[in-house]
Amino acid sequence: MYSVIRLIDAAEAGRERLLKELRGAAAASGAAHALVQPTLPGVRNGGDILVHLRFRDADEWSSAATSFDAVFDRPEVNRVNGATYTGSPVAARDISTTVYRTLLLRVQPDADDATVARFEDDLRLLPRYVGSIGTWQLSRVDSAVGNSPWTHVFEQEFRDLDGLTGPYLMHPIHWAYVDRWFDPECPEVIVRDRVCHSFCDLPPQ
Repeated sequence: MYSVIRLIDAAEAGRERLLKELRGAAAASGAAHALVQPTLPGVRNGGDILVHLRFRDADEWSSAATSFDAVFDRPEVNRVNGATYTGSPVAARDISTTVYRTLLLRVQPDADDATVARFEDDLRLLPRYVGSIGTWQLSRVDSAVGNSPWTHVFEQEFRDLDGLTGPYLMHPIHWAYVDRWFDPECPEVIVRDRVCHSFCDLPPQ
């Protein structure tokens, strides 16, 4: 699958109209999966509206991209961060999920391939040990927009918001293995730019 993430910062007065227009563009896009939702309190650099689309291939997104760009060009839109990437979600366990979360990050360009591979392996440990994750996907970015040339997208579907803000962020596997790659006080740090940590409600399926 070919996926698209867009995190939109927008003036409060225009958000409802933007949300409506983005949902209309998503419905007309032919996407196999479309999620357009306001973000929840607690996001960091995560925008006010989250758009997540999955297409069968890049050509399908190219055909639909113009309608989204027209909305993003509106004056009430202050900033857009996002990425396109390939891959398919992986089932960690069979649970009902109500929250979608995405993390955009940039690995430092001087990080060697072996180090990046170890970093990716550590991220893949999280869904194995965190019981509130239903599905997940770790992808390298094809194209990036926004504050940083993002290199990776790490996304999950969680049982509920507490499963993201509690067991996930506070799990020993997180601070023992993953946090060192993001902590400027650790010699292993390879993610120095500000990340986009964004999440929203998943509508009932």
